[in-house]
Parts: sequence; structure tokens; C-alpha cells
Amino acid sequence: MVMVAVGRSQGPFRDPGRDVDALRERRMRAVELFEAGRRQADVVAELGVSAQTASRWHRAWLDGGRDALAGAARLGRTPRLSDGQVAEVEAALLAGPTANGFGTDMWTLARVADVIERTTGVRYTLSQTWLILRQRLGWTRQRPARRAVERDDAAIETWAKQDWPRIKRGPDDEVPGSASRTKADSRSCP
Repeated sequence: MVMVAVGRSQGPFRDPGRDVDALRERRMRAVELFEAGRRQADVVAELGVSAQTASRWHRAWLDGGRDALAGAARLGRTPRLSDGQVAEVEAALLAGPTANGFGTDMWTLARVADVIERTTGVRYTLSQTWLILRQRLGWTRQRPARRAVERDDAAIETWAKQDWPRIKRGPDDEVPGSASRTKADSRSCP
């Protein structure tokens, strides 16, 4: 299995749906609207949130003011690898498997887990390793092209140019002869 870096989103976990700064900015815009005397329906229309969310924000604003919506606590467990450690792991992975002491130039989840453990001292299962690659690094799984060792590209090219057109054409693709018995090109004439 070969891992390749692909386009990445921003944020601590590179998940575009959980951009903490953008979510906070949206809540602060709702506070500004509430302070300006706008209704919850206006917040729904302008910010594109559900009525339940606007109602919850309005109640929090009434109870605790601006500070009640200033910062939502981050959900979920604190990650075992910091962003700096993830960057170290990525640098090690980009160096390649052979640079990390492996015999072949192909990554497997077990090898990636070993590199993570050697680099950071944190051991992950294979499924957790995959989540780090996908969610925190933005990498995807790539399968190498399978090619026979005996493959002869020159022979394949010759076959494709000379033999394949002849096989593809076939005897039935010839122009049919005339049905007339009096014409020389007729197939029915001996």
C-alpha cells in the first residue's frame, strides 16, 4: 500500500466541518444581530443555521451575554499526538520507507504505526493509524500498478501495432462481394 498526500483542509484536525474559528465567528455574528434587536428568524435566514440553533444561541445570549457564545469547548478526547508531533511523523513518512529502515519502498499500516511509535513514543492500532493518515494528514490509500516481472514493453508495442489491427479487422469485416453471378468479384462464382 502506498500513501499519498492529497489536498488538505485547515484546522487542528483538518476537518472542514469543524473549523472552530469559523464556528466562533458565526456565533459572534449572531450575538451582533441579537444586540441589534434582530429576531431569531433573521439569524436563521442570514447565517443559514437551524431554528433550534438560533433559539439555543438566543437563550445562551440572554442568560450569559456575549461570553456565553464566545467559545465552545472542543468536543471529543484530547488527541495523543500534538500538531507538532504529527508534523514530525509526516516528515518521516515523506522521507520514504527505505529511509525509515524498511526493505521495500512501500508503506503498510503496520510500518506507519512503527514510524509513529519510533518518532513520538505513542503506539497506535492499525485502525487508529489509518485515522491519523486520513483525518490528520489528509493522505489517501494508493495501490501500486501490478506489472509482471517478465513484461516486455517493446513486444507489447509491436503486437499492438502489427497483430492487433489484423485480429480486430477479421475476415468478416471485408467488403462483401456482389450477389450477381455475372460479375467477376462475386463470391458465388468459382
